[in-house]
Amino acid sequence: MNVSELQAELRHFAAERDWQPFHTPKNLSTALMVEAAELAEIFQWMTPEQSACAHEDPAVKQRIGEEVADVLLYLLQLADHSRVDIAQAVKDKLGVNAAKYPAKR
Repeated sequence: MNVSELQAELRHFAAERDWQPFHTPKNLSTALMVEAAELAEIFQWMTPEQSACAHEDPAVKQRIGEEVADVLLYLLQLADHSRVDIAQAVKDKLGVNAAKYPAKR
């Protein structure tokens, strides 16, 4: 998966539909939260054990995949519109987390 190519594809998809005026960081972050809630809804009333094997049901796995994709697509667009280099942001955050939560080994 090439993040830059996906972001370019998403920009093109939005442009073909004249959606650019609506793709503000505020709107994209709100849409991201809605999609994340839809993902959480799949697991809402499952036990931890049920959630761990939910993917074994093909219909549930399909729903999980669709919502994961929606979350990722909005996240990619939000990063793009906010000029965030995702790879660098991830590296930076992993460094912060490593310093904050050192390994116990």
